[in-house]
Amino acid sequence: MNDVLTESRPIRLKGRSFLALALTPELPLEDWLTRLDHLASRSAGFFLRRPVVLDVDGLDIDRSQLRELVDQLGKRNVRIMGIEGARQSLLGADLPPAMTDGRPAADYEAKMAEQAEKSETPEAEAAAETVITAEPLATKATPSIVVTQPVRSGQSLFFPEGDVTIIGSVASGAEVVAGGSIHIYGALRGRAMAGTTGNASARIFCRKLEAELIAIDGFYKTADDMEQNLRGKAVQIWLDGEELKSGTLG
Repeated sequence: MNDVLTESRPIRLKGRSFLALALTPELPLEDWLTRLDHLASRSAGFFLRRPVVLDVDGLDIDRSQLRELVDQLGKRNVRIMGIEGARQSLLGADLPPAMTDGRPAADYEAKMAEQAEKSETPEAEAAAETVITAEPLATKATPSIVVTQPVRSGQSLFFPEGDVTIIGSVASGAEVVAGGSIHIYGALRGRAMAGTTGNASARIFCRKLEAELIAIDGFYKTADDMEQNLRGKAVQIWLDGEELKSGTLG
């Protein structure tokens, strides 16, 4: 029996804008992969379920080297959604698609997620990753948001437009990503990445430093790299050239 299409119904295509992590490999690739393994070992789940773009602009490699790099990243559970800055001769059907016009920050319609404030439990620790977004405050020269709830394990807070202030703690396994500075009026136990749109003057402030990872403008430190005498204290973190510096508050 033949199916007959009696009514034309178009396929609905929707646009989506996602914040992706851009990896910029360096030569020699073996050394760069070793450093990547070092980061992954110190911050478990850092690349899990995260869209990643491979930026090879200016990297002097051939197609076989690029294919091997993508394969090596795949073995590390880093799934490349696209390649940016590649010459046409490097691309092929066996590689992720070319991507162009990448911007430091995506355009987001940020809306406050309705989340009931709950105390952290073992069940919450195992919850699937969710994303918290929030309404910007009244228009300012530097946009900012205020989140009046803790960021629980498995949750991610993205605000590439500007500063983020959290009235509460950031749990282990949670992350905050901001285009500007990050202010945490509680304990920072998860990951905090400030200045992600190229803002080297961004800072991270918290009442209690117990972070898994901190980063400003792409330069990062894991828990093992941080000054142990600052653990558990109120601190600020800033970028001095290509080095993250930390100091106590008050």
